[in-house]
Parts: sequence; structure tokens; C-alpha cells
Amino acid sequence: MADFTLVIGNKNYSSWSLRGWLMARIAGIDFEEIVVPLDLPETQPTIRKYSPAGRVPVLLHRGLAVWDSLAIAEYLNDLKPEAGLWPAAVAARAHARSISAEMHAGFPELRNNMPMNIRASYPGTGMTPAVRTEIERIASLWRDCRKRFAGAAQKDEGFLFGTISAADAMYAPVVTRLRTYGVKLDSDATAYCTAVLAHPAMKAWIDAAKHEPWLIAKYELA
Repeated sequence: MADFTLVIGNKNYSSWSLRGWLMARIAGIDFEEIVVPLDLPETQPTIRKYSPAGRVPVLLHRGLAVWDSLAIAEYLNDLKPEAGLWPAAVAARAHARSISAEMHAGFPELRNNMPMNIRASYPGTGMTPAVRTEIERIASLWRDCRKRFAGAAQKDEGFLFGTISAADAMYAPVVTRLRTYGVKLDSDATAYCTAVLAHPAMKAWIDAAKHEPWLIAKYELA
């Protein structure tokens, strides 16, 4: 029996669940999954059995509940610092936490107008001037990280800080959104998205999302 349990929502739609799940995979822990389908009458009562906040993801470990993706990142980093959830260098680590917090609190136009739906394809849908501005900010943030920090890492695998980290987990749902909505990107942002989508953990999540039975009508825009 696994020492950890991760409670998540639908893999096709739940962006926050993807973040927490990727962090657990990056940390290399053995964990069981509990998937709670979203947007059903029983969703909230079920989630509240595990999460005081009534939201996913929540990581359960030895009687402790850790909710919120950033809290999960910090907890797993405390347990397994060798996994590299945050960059080793002080400046890079501070920057990674800053951009992760910006993702956590920001980009509402992108979230609202381009909801995550991994198995769908809605090219051109949801693009507004405000969404475009947020996407440009994200792309510039990615370019800056790659330019300033990736080259200093021991190994550069195409991620924001060279190797995959919690910061990449925070932006992974954005990568899926940009693909779903057919957003055209510059070559640097495209290369970063390719690296994220090619990671084995992301490929496993996407494959599972495509085979889920549940549909949430408000996210099915066609």
C-alpha cells in the first residue's frame, strides 16, 4: 500500500489537479489516486471528506492533509529535496517560486476564456485582447527563465530551469490550453511547450484524460 494518497478531479478538466499530480511524479513518490468527478451533486461532499478547503488536489500522508498545489510542492520538497522540485541555486529557486505564485494568483482571463479541456480542439475560440496580453506575459516569462536559468543547470532538458520542476508543473495546464485553443506561439514558447508535452508524466496524464468517461458540459464548447 502506498504511503501517499493524492485526491484529484477529472484529468481532462482539472488544471489544479494536474499541477499537484505532476509535482508528486517529479518528487518520485509512490502514491495512490482518488479521482473525484467534478461538477456533480456529490462532488463537494466527497472532496470535503479529504480536503478542509473543499478543493482538489489534496495530498494525504500519515494522517496529514496538504491541500493547494504550492503547499504540496513545499511539503514534497521538504521530504525529498534531492528530487529537485525547486532549483538548487538560491536565485533560481526564488525566481521559480515567484513565477509559480504569479501563476497561482493570476491570468484570470486565460483561465475563464480558455478552460482546460485536454481532449478537445477549439482553435480560435476564447481569444480576446485581454487573453492575448496574458499569453504574451506568460511567453515572455518562459523566455526569460530559459535565458537566465536553464543554461546554468547541470542538465538542460528544455524546461524553465533546465530540468523539470514545480514551476513547470504550475504552467503545464497553460501548455494544454494553448494546444486546445490552437494559439500560435513564437519558436521559443513552442519549443518549451513541446518539452512539457513530451515529458513521460505529462504523456501519461494526457492519455488518461482522453479515456475518461465524464463530460462537463460547460467546458465542451463545440
